[in-house]
Amino acid sequence: MNVAKTVEIQTTGTKSRKKRNLWLKIIGGIAGGLVLFMGIVFVVNAISNGVEKKKIEPYGQYVNVDGKKMNAYIQGDGEQTIVLLPGQGTPSPVLDFKLLIDELSPDYRVVAIEPFGYGLSDETEKERTTENIISEYHEAVQQLGIDRYILMGHSITGLYGVSYVNTYPDEVLAFVGIDSSVPNQPGMDVQLPLGLMQFLQDSGWMRLLKAVSGDPYESLDFDEHTKEQMELISNQVATNPTLLDELRHLGSNFKNGEQLTYPSDLPVLLFVQSNNEHNPQWVPLHAEQAKQSAQGKMIPMEGPHYLHHTKYKEIAEEFREYMKQIE
Repeated sequence: MNVAKTVEIQTTGTKSRKKRNLWLKIIGGIAGGLVLFMGIVFVVNAISNGVEKKKIEPYGQYVNVDGKKMNAYIQGDGEQTIVLLPGQGTPSPVLDFKLLIDELSPDYRVVAIEPFGYGLSDETEKERTTENIISEYHEAVQQLGIDRYILMGHSITGLYGVSYVNTYPDEVLAFVGIDSSVPNQPGMDVQLPLGLMQFLQDSGWMRLLKAVSGDPYESLDFDEHTKEQMELISNQVATNPTLLDELRHLGSNFKNGEQLTYPSDLPVLLFVQSNNEHNPQWVPLHAEQAKQSAQGKMIPMEGPHYLHHTKYKEIAEEFREYMKQIE
């Protein structure tokens, strides 16, 4: 072989090895940087959780339910009682409902209950079936000495609530839904990425994503202290095992309840998001549901799914007027 050719091949091979080694170093550096960054995110999250837990200020009172502590908050001393239940995954139901509670409490006794896994309540290992959840709600109500009340709730309460009023018909005076779920609504059999959600929370990435996405309460009427407390509690309870199990049972709970309807003699008032772009049947579904009651009424409202964040004054006023009509 020609000597010059041999030298050229050797030179080319050396250059290739150098390029390969350079790329390996770059890739190794990037991988090492990512591992270091993820480690920092994890450590910061762990330290922050410990520090923030001490900053959470208690509210409400504990009742003993199934041997565990469930938190309930009572405001107002009106003759009639409203039992207020949250939407799925709402970190601090009491604080989330604060604006609405303040509007309702001058005329009603408002009792906001935080189910297991939410807010300041304990977690539980009991399966998050509709039957178990409404049984726990009912035990909390009994522990508080409440025997006749108006059931009001947001989102998933539409599913749990229709089962509740059929199970305890002699106790519930009326049902009020705030953009509440409909048992036969479509798309509830979807498989959720629960493992990914758990990883994001445990690794600290959830905290990081929330930090860069901005303040979700920025344009709302909550005071700064309440917003801070909601954020602190959210960082503690988001995707805990109890909440994840509730999501795991979401499809089966809807499937088991899809034939349920409200009793015809139960007053039913439904506040419904009129601009739901993801489900064009949202308003018609609620209109049909309102017809199940002889005193059923649906009120469309333009706003976010959490209507009580922006329409709390209108909800309270419409509710008072409705109650006057049915009395």
